[in-house]
Amino acid sequence: MLRQRPVMLDAAIAEIRAVLGDRLTIAMAVREQHGKGEAYHKPAPPDAVAFVESTEEVVAVVKACAKYRIPVIPFGAGTALEGHTAALHGGICVDVTRMNKVLAVNTSDLDVRVQPGVTRKQLNEYLRDTGLFFPIDPGADASIGGMTATRASGTNAVRYGTMRENVLSLEVVTADGRVVRTSRRARKSSAGYDLTRLFVGSEGTLGVITEITVKVYGIPEATSSAMCAFPDVKSAVDTCIATIQAGIPVARIELADKLQMEAIAAYSKINIPAAPTLWLEFHGSETGVKEQAEFVQAIAAEHGGEDFRWTTDPAERKKIWQARHDAAYASKGLRQGCSIWATDVCVPISRLADCIVETQADLDASFIPAPIVGHVGDGNFHLCFVLNMDDPKEVAEANRLNDRLIHRALSMDGTCTGEHGVGYGKIDFLTAEHGEAVSLMRMIKKSLDPDNIMNPGKIVRV
Repeated sequence: MLRQRPVMLDAAIAEIRAVLGDRLTIAMAVREQHGKGEAYHKPAPPDAVAFVESTEEVVAVVKACAKYRIPVIPFGAGTALEGHTAALHGGICVDVTRMNKVLAVNTSDLDVRVQPGVTRKQLNEYLRDTGLFFPIDPGADASIGGMTATRASGTNAVRYGTMRENVLSLEVVTADGRVVRTSRRARKSSAGYDLTRLFVGSEGTLGVITEITVKVYGIPEATSSAMCAFPDVKSAVDTCIATIQAGIPVARIELADKLQMEAIAAYSKINIPAAPTLWLEFHGSETGVKEQAEFVQAIAAEHGGEDFRWTTDPAERKKIWQARHDAAYASKGLRQGCSIWATDVCVPISRLADCIVETQADLDASFIPAPIVGHVGDGNFHLCFVLNMDDPKEVAEANRLNDRLIHRALSMDGTCTGEHGVGYGKIDFLTAEHGEAVSLMRMIKKSLDPDNIMNPGKIVRV
């Protein structure tokens, strides 16, 4: 049971329970599960968890919380990496996992309308027989609502863009319980403020997303995948830059450094070179993907790339990409009993090699292992610190390296987070990146959420 609950919280819980019944729970195990994501941040459980099944139920929860000024924390698949779901000030967690219906598929217009609890794998399984697919792949089987809220991207972003480019319209419940549709399905509009983009990436701080209309694409006629090792990271990144500048419509370009490849070889028990490696994927016609792969093979050779292997065979392609998908688990295997702390930055692609090389110099001088892996086609890469979170010395060192990484990226006109979002884990870096613009963000937050009940403590401090 909750201890020392404020009277206002009890009143809000009573009103919500009248609507949801047993789908409003104060069980400690459930609360603890909802107070954390997949991040290193300390968990902060909410006071209660509401399992909603419709927009109307979200409205009821938000109105009760607004009435008593109780925080509202949206929750999807729980895969966030910067503390987005932590209930820093207590409150009611709104779990949307039961809002998991695909509501409409418009094959002629290449768009789909879904509820927020639909996951990306679920959506693609649903679309499989239509000849369409949803390309945004952040790695985890994240919910579409959570991906929208964090402006997620992933491996396919170099060709298909991020959630910012692929969300057409939203239905949102605002802090006062209003239901707002941000736009129609038209592919372009000059009508008013772009509210869709305002809520994409807002991380639950402005409202609860209850419906999303996203773009989908035709499954390509052919797909080829390739893998190539390089003598050093700079050579691999220079190959990536040359590929992009040549206008080759590559779908994915992924990088792993030597340490990451050593970890993958040990974890996945496969025979691959312990050297910086690029994975690539090409979408198009049979002739097109063959030409693209051969063109990049020539570019890679100019930069010292060795053993460039490419294939269109689905089974072989799966083997190639399995190594990349194993990266996170492989990193954790570097030190038994330790945790992983994943962080990311993004820089203009022309500065990517400099940023990675300088970061590697920091890591070489440190006692904490941190493999590098990244979606280098758009200048985004990740560090995965492998550390004992109970050792203050190791935590302090990881914080020092993370600070240096982020300020290095900012000095190169990059960003403190390419796709993980801000949450509360990177809130202190936002002013360094945006300066006075943060005050405008704070004004927007106060205007739409004057009582600061929507996921408080995330993105901007109020």
